[in-house]
Parts: sequence; C-alpha cells; structure tokens
Amino acid sequence: MNYSRKDLIQTDATMNQMRNSIYILAKLMEKNGVPDLKDKLRKMGQNMAKTYIRYWKPTNYVNISNIKDVIATVYQKVFNSSTSIVINDVENLIRVQDYRCALCKYHYDDIEIAGCEIILGMVSEIISLINNESSDPSSLFLEPYEIKESRAFGNKTCVQLYKYKTGRSS
Repeated sequence: MNYSRKDLIQTDATMNQMRNSIYILAKLMEKNGVPDLKDKLRKMGQNMAKTYIRYWKPTNYVNISNIKDVIATVYQKVFNSSTSIVINDVENLIRVQDYRCALCKYHYDDIEIAGCEIILGMVSEIISLINNESSDPSSLFLEPYEIKESRAFGNKTCVQLYKYKTGRSS
C-alpha cells in the first residue's frame, strides 16, 4: 500500500522502524567518525518539522501562556507520548519529562547518543515555524538544549530541555 505524507500523519503507525533505524544509523556514523552526531540528529528533527508543519500544526501561535499545551499536544499527536512539562522562567528553560519516548524505548550499551535528540530538533522547529511569521512580541521560540535523561541510557524516562526566548527569532 502506498501512503502519502498526509496519510502517514493521520495514521497510528508505530515508531519501531524509525527507532531501530536511528540507532543503526548512529552506530554507523559513530563507527565512521562522523563529527557532531548530536547536531546531525537535531537537524534531522528540524528537517522533519519543516515537512510535518505543512500537513498539521497544533495552533496558529505559541506564547508562554499556551506553550505547555502546545508541547504536550505535539508529543501526544506526533510521538504518542505522555509528558509532564515544567517551565523555569529564571533560566528560560522548558523541561519535558517523556514517559513513553517513541525514539528511546531500549537501553543501548554501545552508543552514547539518544534518539530523542531528533525530538528536541523537531519540537523546537515546529514551535519556531509556527511563530516565524508573527510580529507578536509575546511569540515564543525554542532551541534544543540538552537531553538530561534517556531510556536509551538506562533511565526510566527521557528528560529533554529546551531554551526559550520571547519575541522575534534572530
């Protein structure tokens, strides 16, 4: 059966093949000495967001008052994840604890990168793309910051951190 990209977004297709492929690709890249693997995975997520946003977006704007709902919706609809989200206004950080990370189901002893680096790139890019054309000074822009914990590293959940800023993207 052939699916269009729009069809795929509307299905409940599992992430198993993608998750497995990410680790095979990461191992191969690591073995061949490819530099900046983390940045490459994040860029992969950003590129996915640029395609995904053409077919679905959770809202028409994102600001500090709706950021938790928007992030929770993206994680639930795109990755079938369950999350808790905490905003740290002092450090401009958003902490997402992902209880069912679609890209980090298993612990891998032989690799030092988490598949959810892709999620960091994708979610931050979706938020930025939504607000990219906005001149609203309360628009929020995210940058991938850090994978604090990952099921791929043996943790019970994945914890992803995003840096945010308000106003026009630079």
